[in-house]
Amino acid sequence: MANARIIEVSENIKGLIFDCDGTLVDSMPLHMKAWEYAITQTGGVWDYDFFFSKKGMQGKDIVELYNQQNLTPLNSIAVVKIKNTFFRNHRDEFKPIKPVIDIVLRYKGILPMAVASGGSRENVHLELEALGIKEYFNIILTADDDIEPKPSPGIFLEAAARLGVSPNLCQVFEDGDLGLEAAKKAGMTVTDIRSFL
Repeated sequence: MANARIIEVSENIKGLIFDCDGTLVDSMPLHMKAWEYAITQTGGVWDYDFFFSKKGMQGKDIVELYNQQNLTPLNSIAVVKIKNTFFRNHRDEFKPIKPVIDIVLRYKGILPMAVASGGSRENVHLELEALGIKEYFNIILTADDDIEPKPSPGIFLEAAARLGVSPNLCQVFEDGDLGLEAAKKAGMTVTDIRSFL
């Protein structure tokens, strides 16, 4: 992190859209611990690679895919509830992803900004509040909004519409393959923040 490069915002950009987990907040290690706890508590077998590859997807959809792959009958609602409770109880483990937070601080009050996350509303708001940055976002969209999830471009297009900015004038900051695919489909400028860490 000490040698992290500065992420640039293109001159023509009129709106900024951020993923949350793994982009603004270094919470993926905690998400993985929470998933492991929930899966093993409900009788499943932990598979790190499977769950890590699904980041950006809604929790219940991840569990349903897990059930299909492993021929297990886990209750997706119950598993997600256990996972989210574990996650929230360990909020002291949230850490900011500095190169991305720097963009938020640099452009607050200058460009309209949105969060477009596959996480639950409660988790996303908790994370943004914990980092003290929630007030900087004009719009916060989550898995609890009735929008087709990533890799559909829907959540990014909705964020742009609510910001009042044309999609081609928005820059998206993402760390997940599904989110990057969604932002490209939306016709936005896309920044994979993993190359800046």
